Amino acid sequence: MNYEDKKIVGIIASNVEPAVALNVIGHLAISVGKYSNEEIMGKSIITDKSGVTHLGISQFPFIVTKVKAGKLRTAIETAKSNPNLLVADYPRDMLETRTDDELVQSITSKENEKLEYMGAIIYGDTKDVNEITGKFQLWRLD
Repeated sequence: MNYEDKKIVGIIASNVEPAVALNVIGHLAISVGKYSNEEIMGKSIITDKSGVTHLGISQFPFIVTKVKAGKLRTAIETAKSNPNLLVADYPRDMLETRTDDELVQSITSKENEKLEYMGAIIYGDTKDVNEITGKFQLWRLD
């Protein structure tokens, strides 16, 4: 498989503070790693010349972008409508609850329209991911 065949794009709502954005991306990356297929990873263990081992990383590009909250919601909905894409989303409930039980209760008690999304990660064929995220601005500290 070619490096450019697949792509991973993290999306952060533009109103999210940098420290929170890092937390959001970290949690989402763990989720995508857990639920992705095996092809996402490059070599699993890399041993340097000294014999020290290092965990491998994704073999595909991973970029982080930012958009206004409305565009984030649209991106999530569009990506979820494509069965070939893996989508992890981060509603504000994930930040405001302490335990998994509290999180589950909070999300299951709301309609999707009432969830405020702070971020997402989309993984899949580069063409499909680019159709959704291709015009998004790269995330950076302003």
